[in-house]
Amino acid sequence: MSTNRSAAAAARRAQIIEATIETVAELGYARTTFARIAARGGLSSTRLISYHFDSKTALMQAVLDDVYRSIDAFLLARRSVDPASRPIGRPADGEGLDPPASAAAELRAYITGVVAYVDDHRSRLRALQSIFAAVHDDPDSPAAHQADPQGQVMSHLHGLLRRGQEQGEFRSFDPLVIAAMVQRTLEGLTRLLDHPDVDLPHYAEELATAVDLATRRHD
Repeated sequence: MSTNRSAAAAARRAQIIEATIETVAELGYARTTFARIAARGGLSSTRLISYHFDSKTALMQAVLDDVYRSIDAFLLARRSVDPASRPIGRPADGEGLDPPASAAAELRAYITGVVAYVDDHRSRLRALQSIFAAVHDDPDSPAAHQADPQGQVMSHLHGLLRRGQEQGEFRSFDPLVIAAMVQRTLEGLTRLLDHPDVDLPHYAEELATAVDLATRRHD
């Protein structure tokens, strides 16, 4: 019986989080309330939300955690079409994954994988943008688009670039500078979501090629 209750609670939390993502993506963080989330999610009462999340802040943190997990799951699943793809946070079902032999291939897989995620999950990225904008109290602030508050992605990219240098694939450069260039460019994708004519797969290939040219040894 307790197993059934746990499963039901997990399903309800997932329902609330998904309704929150859709609400924030459409209305923005400031206009998102428990009442609007309940209406979006088909919930009978806002008490169903407050039972699982004691504040709007707690709910938004759960949304952020869910988005980060979904990005890693997406990158892990892409290994079936691109073996160089690798999750950043190493989710449980990705434990023990060895990095690809080629750092350049992994870097390209990361760039194209993140852009593919953005293309397939636009509401999630709009919600992410709105939440960060609210956190920093300035929708026009570059900090509003900072999608790596714990530094995990930057640390991963820094290590990947250093590995490429040590293996002789990459030229000499400051890994922090290139990691920041790559990640900030990817975070800026949220600004393109309102332009349906933008070909994101083409954008991904062009960006990956530009980074490849900027990092590879040419001797």
